[in-house]
Amino acid sequence: MNTQAEVTAYWNSYVKAHPEAADKYDSAWAFGDSPRLADELLALVLAGVKTGTASNYELYAVRGLAVPFAGGHSVLLDGEGVPRAIIETVRVEIIPFDEVGAEFAYSEGEDDRSLESWRYNHELYFTRENQAYGRPFDPQMPVVCENFRVVHVRGK
Repeated sequence: MNTQAEVTAYWNSYVKAHPEAADKYDSAWAFGDSPRLADELLALVLAGVKTGTASNYELYAVRGLAVPFAGGHSVLLDGEGVPRAIIETVRVEIIPFDEVGAEFAYSEGEDDRSLESWRYNHELYFTRENQAYGRPFDPQMPVVCENFRVVHVRGK
C-alpha cells in the first residue's frame, strides 16, 4: 500500500469511530527535515513529551499549504512516511521568531526544553529550510506555534 492510500485508510478508520472529526482533516505530515528527525520527534509525541511544534509561516504559501487551525486533525507520519498517530490542534499562534516564549519552547519537548535551546536549534532548522527557497533566516520571521493533543495512536 502506498503512503497516501495508507493515510486515507487510517483517516477513514478514525472517522468511522469518531464521526465528529469527519470535516476536521487538516493534513498528513512528518516532523523535521529528515527521517531521523521525524522519528525522534514522533517518539517524543508518542511518549507524551512533545505537545507543540513550530513552523515557518511564510513557507505555507510558497508550498501551497494551509496554515494549521484549532480543531484541525493531522495524521503524523514517521520517517518512512507511515501514518502513526492523529493529533488535534488545540491552539495556533503566529508570532515573530524572537518573541516565541519559554512556555511554548517547553511544549516542544526537545533538548533541555529551554527557550535558549529552542532558539538555537530552531534557528539552525529554519536556516536550512529557508536556504532551500533562497531565503535568509530572519529573527523577525513569523512562526506558526501550534499546540496539539494526541487523539489516536495507530495500532492501539
